Amino acid sequence: MISVKNLTKKYSSVPAVDDVSFEINEGEIVGFLGPNGAGKTTTMNILTGYISATAGEVKINGFDVNDSPEKAKKCLGYLPDNPPLYDEMLVREYLSFICDIKGVRAKDRNAVIEDVSRLVQIDDVLERLLKNLSKGYRQRVGLAQALVGSPKALILDEPTVGLDPKQIVEMRDVIKTLGESHTIMLSSHILSEVSAMCDRVIIINKGKIVASGTTAELSQSVSQGKNISVRLRGERDEVQKILTECEFVKEASFIGIKENETVDFEVSGAGNADVREVLFGLMSEAGIPILQMKPVDLSLEDVFLQITGGAVA
Repeated sequence: MISVKNLTKKYSSVPAVDDVSFEINEGEIVGFLGPNGAGKTTTMNILTGYISATAGEVKINGFDVNDSPEKAKKCLGYLPDNPPLYDEMLVREYLSFICDIKGVRAKDRNAVIEDVSRLVQIDDVLERLLKNLSKGYRQRVGLAQALVGSPKALILDEPTVGLDPKQIVEMRDVIKTLGESHTIMLSSHILSEVSAMCDRVIIINKGKIVASGTTAELSQSVSQGKNISVRLRGERDEVQKILTECEFVKEASFIGIKENETVDFEVSGAGNADVREVLFGLMSEAGIPILQMKPVDLSLEDVFLQITGGAVA
């Protein structure tokens, strides 16, 4: 549905986006993540046709954004981080205006407005002035304008920015419902929400794609034996001493006692060490049986920080 190949955008000689390629398939909800200044918004602006690329190709539903801009844009709805709302308009007037811009036939406008309003749950505020709406409702109106024209794909830039926890949950539910009938690419600083909403994530850093996959896949690739939960038949103090004194163990945290005469620890390897090998060697030498060992799943926040070197989203 969304195809990006060798996309590059330079300002003077500085690349904001550097040879970026990715695909978003029909029906996917994909999170597009990166630190501030990584190239997220520039990439999304190119996808929407708002700015042009220095080089590369972007296709929406098979239509090239440069060669067939009107056809490409008809397949795409865009919610920027600050929705372009006209405060002196009623919600219904604003959506009618958007229908006019997008070429919706006059006889179909009322039905279109009713449909998108019901979908994003703003049908109860259609006769209110935009300036009197809460931040949550304004975001929903922005999402409604993106849906006018029945686009197959949606690009949502920070759809939950500025919302309170209740509004975030409501917006998340709306986006997940939209994902049943649309392809969605979204950017957000709230990584827990991305993890809850998205099928997979793409991470960009310094203008380049540095990772792509599900949270579980990225967690596994980043961890690679460095974070392990282990159950041992031994004394807590003895095990703690062995782990603490090992130069290949970065951290060892006591989790608890789940079985008689056992202790559970979460162990992180130092440097490039595979902590599984380290544990087998240490405990074999000490005569302490290992009863269970399993990787510790990293959160999307942990994965993001490790991949981007601790940069802020």
